[in-house]
Formats: sequence, C-alpha cells, structure tokens
Amino acid sequence: QVQLVESGGGLVQAGGSLRLSCAASGRTFSSYAMGWFRQAPGKEREFVARISTSGGSTYYLDSVKGRFTISRDNAKNTVYLQMNSLKPEDTAVYYCAARIYRGSTYHGEYDYWGQGTQVTVSS
Repeated sequence: QVQLVESGGGLVQAGGSLRLSCAASGRTFSSYAMGWFRQAPGKEREFVARISTSGGSTYYLDSVKGRFTISRDNAKNTVYLQMNSLKPEDTAVYYCAARIYRGSTYHGEYDYWGQGTQVTVSS
C-alpha cells in the first residue's frame, strides 16, 4: 500500500513558477515509477510527466516540454514537478500517481493516486 500526498499548488500569474511535491508513504517507494497528471474542469485526466524508479528516465507531454521538470528523491520518498513559464491553459488539479516498476502515460495503469492539488494560472 502506498499513500500519496500532493502539495505546492496555488494561484500564480502567467509566466510564473510553482513546484509541486508528492510525498509517499511506505518503504518501497523506489520500486514505483511515478507520474503527474492533471484534470481541468470538464476535461479528461491528462498525462503530464513520468519518471522511472531510479529517476534516470523521464517523459513529458509535448506542451510542457522545456517548461516542466519532473524529479524524485528516493531517500525522501518524494517526487517533484517544477513548473516554469506557466500559462493559463496549465490551470487544473494536478495529481501524482504511482505504478509498480514501470511508468505509463495512461492514467488507468497507475496503482495509487494522491488527492490532487489545485494550480490556477491567471492571465
């Protein structure tokens, strides 16, 4: 069992930055690939970024490449999403998710989810 708790969301102006954190419980965090997803009102949940168990491999949604960076600290059981040059279209609830061993861009393949944190970007 893995419990995930996101933090770091908030209201920011366009062009600004936020760093989201996702703290995981349990001793096997390093066995889980981690992903960030987002969901805007009236839209489906969308893949944003994923990172491998070791942190050596990452993958991003095209529209966030060069602006967002996913990272993890296995000693702290935490995954991060650094978001720079934010745009109004980045406004959504952001969720972190864990999948045993291998990451995915499909939300249905993840085993555990956090409760989400709201990110609002004003124009």
